[in-house]
Amino acid sequence: MIPYYAHPSAIIDENCDIGEGTKIWHFSHIMSGCKIGKRCNIGQNVVVSPQVVLGDNVKVQNNISIYTGVICEDDVFLGPSMVFTNVINPRSAIIRKDEFRKTVVRKGASIGANATVVCGNEIGSYAMIGAGAVITKEVPAYGLVYGNPARQNGWVSEFGHKLEFDGEGVGICPESCQRYILSANGVKKVE
Repeated sequence: MIPYYAHPSAIIDENCDIGEGTKIWHFSHIMSGCKIGKRCNIGQNVVVSPQVVLGDNVKVQNNISIYTGVICEDDVFLGPSMVFTNVINPRSAIIRKDEFRKTVVRKGASIGANATVVCGNEIGSYAMIGAGAVITKEVPAYGLVYGNPARQNGWVSEFGHKLEFDGEGVGICPESCQRYILSANGVKKVE
């Protein structure tokens, strides 16, 4: 018995590692050699290329191609029609498969609809990328970025709320009441 669900229109190549409880929806193609964790949701019209790694509980909305070189850790959210690239200077007549650049999306990060992530960058844990943003450089953990090119416009909690910091650099999430400290090195959650 297969431990995951795939819609009859989905194509699942051989040699894929797909975790228990994952759901793969209409017209998606899961290519050989990729690894998809447990309890993921792969929306319709999604391509997951060879050697892509998706952690547990990754939500991939409709119309996304996740190209070789992309790694998404646990609890990542990929908004509708967002884009990953994997070659910095693509040309149709020049084969550059040996030049794929690695892109890592750390635990809990969210990437908004129609955003573009230029290859070779890391999105920090729990970062929030606004809809339509173009990511051209690293995004720090808990960073809130948007625009084209994307610029940092604050910090967010693990629950996705913008943090306001007091004079001592302490911010509190209004939903979870978790405390965060702002320093020159970025934001850290107080355990």
